Amino acid sequence: MKLVKVAAAVLNQTPLDWAHNTKNIRDAIEAARSEGVSVLCLPELCITGYGCEDEFHSPNTHERAWKVLEELAPETAGMVVSFGMPVVVNNGLYNAACLVADGRILGFVAKQSLAGDGIHYEPRWFKAWPPDRRSSLQRNGVEYPIGDLYFDCGGIRIGFEICEDAWVARRPGSDLSQKGVDIILNPSASHFAFQKLGVRRRFVIEGSRAFGVTYVYSNLLGNDAGRIIYDGGAMIAAAGKLLATGPRLSFDDFHITTCVVDVDQTRLDRIRTVSFIPMIDEVRHDCVACDFTFPVQRPEPIFDESSPWEQSPQLKEEEFCRAVSLALFDYMRKSRSRGFVVSLSGGADSSAVAALCALMVWLGVKELGLDGFREKLPHMPELKDCRTPDDMVKRLLTCAYQSTRNSGDVTKNAAKLLAEGLNAEFHELDVDEFVQNYTGMISRALGRALTWETDDLALQNIQARVRGPGIWMLANMKSALLLATSNRSEAAVGYATMDGDTCGGLSPIGGIDKAFLRRWLRWLETMGPMGHHSIPALQSVTAQVPTAELRPKGAEQTDEGDLMPYELLDLIERLAIRDKKSPIQIFEMIQPGHPEYTPRQLGIYIERFFRLWCRNQWKRERYAPSFHVDDENLDPKSWCRFPILSGGFESEIRELQGYIAVHFEDEETTDIKHV
Repeated sequence: MKLVKVAAAVLNQTPLDWAHNTKNIRDAIEAARSEGVSVLCLPELCITGYGCEDEFHSPNTHERAWKVLEELAPETAGMVVSFGMPVVVNNGLYNAACLVADGRILGFVAKQSLAGDGIHYEPRWFKAWPPDRRSSLQRNGVEYPIGDLYFDCGGIRIGFEICEDAWVARRPGSDLSQKGVDIILNPSASHFAFQKLGVRRRFVIEGSRAFGVTYVYSNLLGNDAGRIIYDGGAMIAAAGKLLATGPRLSFDDFHITTCVVDVDQTRLDRIRTVSFIPMIDEVRHDCVACDFTFPVQRPEPIFDESSPWEQSPQLKEEEFCRAVSLALFDYMRKSRSRGFVVSLSGGADSSAVAALCALMVWLGVKELGLDGFREKLPHMPELKDCRTPDDMVKRLLTCAYQSTRNSGDVTKNAAKLLAEGLNAEFHELDVDEFVQNYTGMISRALGRALTWETDDLALQNIQARVRGPGIWMLANMKSALLLATSNRSEAAVGYATMDGDTCGGLSPIGGIDKAFLRRWLRWLETMGPMGHHSIPALQSVTAQVPTAELRPKGAEQTDEGDLMPYELLDLIERLAIRDKKSPIQIFEMIQPGHPEYTPRQLGIYIERFFRLWCRNQWKRERYAPSFHVDDENLDPKSWCRFPILSGGFESEIRELQGYIAVHFEDEETTDIKHV
């Protein structure tokens, strides 16, 4: 048997934070060495951080990345380690993995398939390396090979698939297998999204089987640049079997997943495979060879380090609270904010945001301990007096209920009970005087009284807007981060007041739909994340019908009355924005499955969605950054681009009106009104 101990590292890096990134890499190398690892795979672009944006074009970024590589290379003595960094070749910038063996830089493999969809924008910065091409680059008088290469280290052949390379139809691993590669390293920066882990597992396991190799997958971890969450989740597979898995969504700076693999066994599997056809060349120009002695290894038991919650039947709920909690923690510490402030209305959205802040503390302290949690927040020495997680919540979370004459006791009591249940600092602020002052000022300027019959929208919005200055002031005085509380469903139709509920530097739930958010709150109220308690105080929130409470109490205002049922709104949004269906196509797809709505009413809802979507793109352009949690995001800066000015789907809406009129005459739909 030829046994080799391999490892995959997950790292919580920060773009352009050279000292922090270098420390994490150094610590990961030392941890791997202490466990007897011979081959270590670090994540994609781990030296610079993945989210450098246009700073990837900066010569300073390239130079500093080289200096970090040169500083860390000697620390790989006795090991083979891959580093991710940008590299310039003939005035082209490439996303590359560098292999270093026993302190010596062997060469670079450049990424062949660039991620350019969704939140990824790699083609803006990098060039795709063409298959089967090689070149070289100079550094301080030394020439290094770069391109479509593989490496022979002491008789063990190592190749690369860099993140997206494994997601495409023509994977480099196919050619590497024919060249006799034993180990494929996949350094990745694969963002978190619901249900994405299963896809990763499949290409890791299937790659190891189809290519007859050991497959080592590493990934980034945490919130590196603001919007994207990386969940870690290292994996090692061989011959179609998953041998080792690492934890996901950890609060640690790094984690090492190791496994002893049998290289001779994977070679034997290829020998037995009749369809396997090796390449036979007398001289290989794409192979970089070096002397390397692998230490003698003994077989080790296989450890599955994934957490029990990964098997939960409520996996989406578990993932949501853990992903957003980790993202909040990283955002807070990397921005050096001193906690969070939430305008707590007592409704679902702001209650979810407040609960997520408390979950951030509970989950973080459970994993790191109180001392470890504090150590990651050195800019907050006041945390030294916190003796329990509840003490920590009190220091890090401030909530304020801001009432007007249209606010009710139900929401006020719900906000107070939840703040008490979370142990957050809580304030009640009466802002009605400011509403009346603004209303009187404009009334005098116009020379007439403002009424709900003639000025409904303005009178609603001023109530939401006057809540902004006070809550901003509270956040400023605490040097804390104000969190906006608007969700994705509201963003789709602009059901939010600019400079009102959109106030904040970060919008934690801006990427999640309202229907799921309400289900998640009920789960959190009764069950909660595995290993932690539920939050019974949410009962006073989940029992309510969602309402903005901006009209007089007698109006009985509800969100769904203003818009449409949230389940239906979210379905129309997915079909219209994610799937790019026209109004008629959407009607045809959902009408048979929703007999509870007349064709006329369904047509009005679809028309309402398209008109509000087009009318409110300017709002989405102004929203605070939100976390990416699924591939249905509406963030115009990272996922869903739409013109601020457009034709508004007028022709398509008229076609829908005519279609319903012709096919459903008995519903008297010829006079469907404009919304």
